[in-house]
Amino acid sequence: MCIKVLIPGAFTTVQDLGRMGYQQSGIPCGGVMDREAYTAANALAGNTAGEAVLEHTLFGGSYLFESDETAVLTGADMKPSLNGRPVPMYHPFSVKAGEILSLGTAVNGCRTYLSLAGGIDVPLVLGSRSTSIKCCLGGFQGRALRAGDQIPVGRSDVPASELLSRSAACPVYKNHVTVRVIGGPQEDFFTDKGLETFYSSSYTITPESDRMGYRLEGAKIESIGGTDIISDAIVFGSIQIPPSGKPIILLADRQTTGGYAKIAAVFSLDLPPLVQCRCGDTVRFSRISVEQAQELLNKKGDSYGSILYEP
Repeated sequence: MCIKVLIPGAFTTVQDLGRMGYQQSGIPCGGVMDREAYTAANALAGNTAGEAVLEHTLFGGSYLFESDETAVLTGADMKPSLNGRPVPMYHPFSVKAGEILSLGTAVNGCRTYLSLAGGIDVPLVLGSRSTSIKCCLGGFQGRALRAGDQIPVGRSDVPASELLSRSAACPVYKNHVTVRVIGGPQEDFFTDKGLETFYSSSYTITPESDRMGYRLEGAKIESIGGTDIISDAIVFGSIQIPPSGKPIILLADRQTTGGYAKIAAVFSLDLPPLVQCRCGDTVRFSRISVEQAQELLNKKGDSYGSILYEP
């Protein structure tokens, strides 16, 4: 049971929730960029929460299915088609052996997830199937997909007939987002003017952005005496201010520690719309407290279990 890569797309990798528990050894967590779209993909495909998927960036490419499968596409709409016939987003569909699934360029958003009932069956490496490009670790041979690769697919115990009745609402991604942030551990490194600049300015995502982080262009953040620190731990969404004064938002493939002051961290519920932004899109920041963030998370609940299936 496998699918063959005909056109690999701009940047396609195998990803899951990430490689946890090895940061002390310098191995980054990695994993999917958009956990909300990933969660929906696996829930709709009848998979357990940690199964691997294919993450596509900007342009998806095409696959020849060498076995009958049930597939789901979530995230950015890349106008998918099966043997030239349109297929829906956020709705499982059957693929017969010999058929070709094609993904084009994202209409809006940046990342599209392909989940198959049974998951992508590459080997576990340090507890994860995620691809770490910088470490050449995990995924499919530790790299992005290439034409000719044959990607193994696992088996599912959920009947296809049950899966095909499921669906979920498609999000609409914007090219300007306001994300809520919590003050960072080195917030006191910055002047009142610097903090005011950070929270009142609009920043543009630059071409020097990737899965490791978004480099932003915009107003310079003023510090009190520089932003160099003794390196300490960073999380998904940490916002560093380097000597240039221009923010860097650290993302899924972030390094394990960082040596620049962190002015804030993006609220986890606002990471999905952020990571669907692309080069040229703009970002603003809105401050919330830890208590507000916790209250919002409690209201959200278990996102995996709360995926709605609509007939």
